[in-house]
Amino acid sequence: MASTNHILPFEKEIYAMEELLAQLETKAGGPDGSLDEIRRIRRELTGLIRKVYGNLTAWDTVLVSRHPDRPQTLDYVAMIFDEFVELHGDRAFGDDRAIRTGFARLGDFRVLLVGHQKGHNLKERNECLYGCAHPEGYRKALLKMNLAAKFHIPVICLIDTPGAYPGIGAEERGQAQLIATNLLEMARLKTPIICVVIGEGGSGGALAIGVGDRVSMLEHAYYSVISPEGCAGILWKEANEDTKRLAAEALKLTARDLFKLRVIDDIIPEPLGGAHRNPREMGKTLRAYLLRYLRELTKVPLPELLERRYQKFRNMGVFEEHAAATPETMAT
Repeated sequence: MASTNHILPFEKEIYAMEELLAQLETKAGGPDGSLDEIRRIRRELTGLIRKVYGNLTAWDTVLVSRHPDRPQTLDYVAMIFDEFVELHGDRAFGDDRAIRTGFARLGDFRVLLVGHQKGHNLKERNECLYGCAHPEGYRKALLKMNLAAKFHIPVICLIDTPGAYPGIGAEERGQAQLIATNLLEMARLKTPIICVVIGEGGSGGALAIGVGDRVSMLEHAYYSVISPEGCAGILWKEANEDTKRLAAEALKLTARDLFKLRVIDDIIPEPLGGAHRNPREMGKTLRAYLLRYLRELTKVPLPELLERRYQKFRNMGVFEEHAAATPETMAT
């Protein structure tokens, strides 16, 4: 049973059934009839979770992606990576704790890991600024990526941020320029790059470490040019429950939408009820996908890899338009 400290609005019925199941299991020493009842409720609970999570709205998906118990970059470091050695600083200003970088081992591969970290408690969140990086964070990320490319080491980026930090100091230190520089340099970085949106993928703050040969999303993550709240504030001048839902639907920010639009390459399935309900299973699934990508990409010659990456992003947003049929064109 998952933690009851953070129950999402659409999960109330699930938790009520789980509580009932826990009570029955406590009294399981009774007649055989109680065991039959437990088995029945377990089946109903599994069906309920599958139904609820199979019909999430776009706004529901945003809520799941922000769940406080959802595994973050350092959680995956502990679960699926070995020999992690963190690398600090940008050699210019400081060490941004919202972005973590370091060399690690994944299976037989030595990799450079770059990922956003939000923090799980108030102290960690204040230190990490809730995953909102400053320019020095993106400068640090690019510096370490160039180091990885020098030694032909693949790069793995785990994206989980509401967006880049919007403070005055960040703007004065060139936030927009650093994001643009990262986009340019990652597009031509001479080593395989794998990007996975593990939670929130907000605006340029996410895209700044999101240019890769494989870009994937966890099933209940979101990836968007702006947060639903920001979009609602611009379009409707107010971010309330109704406008946030409308904005989330309009932005087409879910993994399913973005896969259809060919913005991402894969949707990585989450455990039943989301990654926050079973982080270890999520870690195993993510590890399998990352290893598959590494095996595929390390076999591709570097010139071909770079050309594919260029064409991948160059072709995004290209659509075919057909003129509306008229009586004259129909006659011919």
